[in-house]
Amino acid sequence: MVWLRHQPATGEGRAVLLVFHGLAEHSGRYERFAAEMSAIGLHVYAHDHRGHGRTSAPDASPRRFAEKDGARLVVEDCRAVFDHARARHPNLPMVVLGHSMGGLIAMAFARRYGRDLAGLCVWNANFDGARLAPRLTAHLVLAVERALMGSDVPSPTLTHATFETWGRSVPGRRTEFDWLTHDEEAVDRYIVDPLCGWSPTISLFSDLVTLIAEGGRSRGLRALPSDLPLHLLCGTQDPATAGGAAVRRLADCARAVGLPVTLTVVEGARHETLHEIAPYRSAATRSFSEWMDGIAPPHHPAAGEASESSSSASPTSVVTKASSESSSGVST
Repeated sequence: MVWLRHQPATGEGRAVLLVFHGLAEHSGRYERFAAEMSAIGLHVYAHDHRGHGRTSAPDASPRRFAEKDGARLVVEDCRAVFDHARARHPNLPMVVLGHSMGGLIAMAFARRYGRDLAGLCVWNANFDGARLAPRLTAHLVLAVERALMGSDVPSPTLTHATFETWGRSVPGRRTEFDWLTHDEEAVDRYIVDPLCGWSPTISLFSDLVTLIAEGGRSRGLRALPSDLPLHLLCGTQDPATAGGAAVRRLADCARAVGLPVTLTVVEGARHETLHEIAPYRSAATRSFSEWMDGIAPPHHPAAGEASESSSSASPTSVVTKASSESSSGVST
């Protein structure tokens, strides 16, 4: 079952935003962003990917997408959430925003279902591994590790090359997770959250390599609808994207195949832009809001015109916080 959170739009909704979270975290961390987007007229849906958070699947133990074919199955989970949201808002444009690993998944989703989207946002995602040499190296390393240790244990080599290397990249760091954001409170919350910060399994890394390989090459970008608006975002102090260079390269490749690209570079921001300190976070949300205005212009009701109240929207299931949380609203 897919664990889904829903934040209804305040007033009359003008679009639906699906948020795909990153690696080793969960959708609950996007509650503040969902509230901000609700305030500008977006219905926000965010779910926990398989192997993450509170989502469960028979073939997906924690920290892996599936025993096999995980790259496809994680996208099909997203389609189930998409269909659920579209059924509730059939006349509104649908936009997907993916952060980091969520950006890899969002790209795969758009390649398969892009004709159903009004916009695609890929934030802080690194597709450089799609190039032949790093792709073959990753496949070889994971194949050797799988043969020696199995697939449901952490990958020592890729964990060292990613999380451990990124953690050491911040001079004078207070913790090994300072690379995520300048916001010390956000870092501390991440560290104490039992659903965050774990080491991905060999199986999960293998699926991520597949998503990168399929999405980062020109052939994968050409599979996107040629008129699909693409919003890319990065921070210049993000070690996971080489200071944003990987995202800039993706923007160049996307433009080369004729896609309409908006690139936002947030000077000084680290990896988790939506959990950054206010100046960096505000730059990101302002850029997104302006981009969204071009897809779904804000609704300005005439004097005396009644608008939809957020309280009138039926929750996904039981409302326990500011957002609606459900472990049964979407089944896959």
